[in-house]
Amino acid sequence: MKIAVVGATGLVGTKMLEILEERNFPLTELIPVASEKSIGQKVKYKGKEYSVVGMQTAISMKPDIALFSAGGNTSLEWAPLFAEVGTTVIDNSSAWRMDPSKKLVVPEVNANVLTKDDKIIANPNCSTIQMVVVLKPLHLKYKIKRVVVSTYQSVTGTGKKAVDQLMNERNGVSGPMAYSYPIDLNLIPQIDVFTPNDYTKEEMKMVNETKKIIGDDSIRVTATAVRVPVMGGHSESVNIEFENDFELPELINLLENSPGIVLQNNLANAEYPMPLNAHNKDAVFVGRIRRDESQDKTLNCWIVSDNLRKGAATNAVQIAEYLVHHGLLA
Repeated sequence: MKIAVVGATGLVGTKMLEILEERNFPLTELIPVASEKSIGQKVKYKGKEYSVVGMQTAISMKPDIALFSAGGNTSLEWAPLFAEVGTTVIDNSSAWRMDPSKKLVVPEVNANVLTKDDKIIANPNCSTIQMVVVLKPLHLKYKIKRVVVSTYQSVTGTGKKAVDQLMNERNGVSGPMAYSYPIDLNLIPQIDVFTPNDYTKEEMKMVNETKKIIGDDSIRVTATAVRVPVMGGHSESVNIEFENDFELPELINLLENSPGIVLQNNLANAEYPMPLNAHNKDAVFVGRIRRDESQDKTLNCWIVSDNLRKGAATNAVQIAEYLVHHGLLA
């Protein structure tokens, strides 16, 4: 079992290596891959050092699976070349997500759509992943009509430059800016570029990807995505309108017993999800669960997850585990 990690020196690539090791993924050969400037750099896996190789070298080694986290343009150029030699690519960029010929997968939600013929599989957007893990069991039980989501997204979603900007500002040091504005002691209500309808690309990803993953175009979704001076995970305030009414204790019990979810909803002890506690964990945490008293058949909840783990690296590794477990590799 040869596994290539493309973008092995980046934030998500590094996290992929950590998670492969933590989960004891059954690989026999690791192939760390990065851009030309990083070739020869060393990465550590299970106490051993591996040298980073370039794309062509990695393709010639014909890995069984390639976990990609190297940006959309890189994926568009190189993922098909890996697929041509029989590699199954699991891509963390937005390049293939809305391609109708490619599957967009969150294992707890829709891994059953995968087949041996899927050679390029898309990993969804981080903020979408954590939301659909909660939405899917609710949709199956009560049928979702509409979702209104506001996100509070960690600087780690932007990358190392943004983390450095936050810490520099916090320490009174000047340095390169990942954002057009200060992020410490501030919120920025723009993630990615604006589209013609005045929503950002991040917001429209949540709209479109949710429908594709859940497999129901009738669900209406509207989103506002905000960058916050936080490290550890993304948080979301989610308002869900259902076709069918619900009993709150039954709904809470359903979430508590759904895969990938940890319920933190003990208000008497002020227990609810926070990015500080979600950091370095793989679960999707949900709490502050309550009826929307302004509208029938409608729920409010608060969802938090580590965006580098379940929102990116862990989800990709879980897809790889599913492929191995179900014999879906060539």
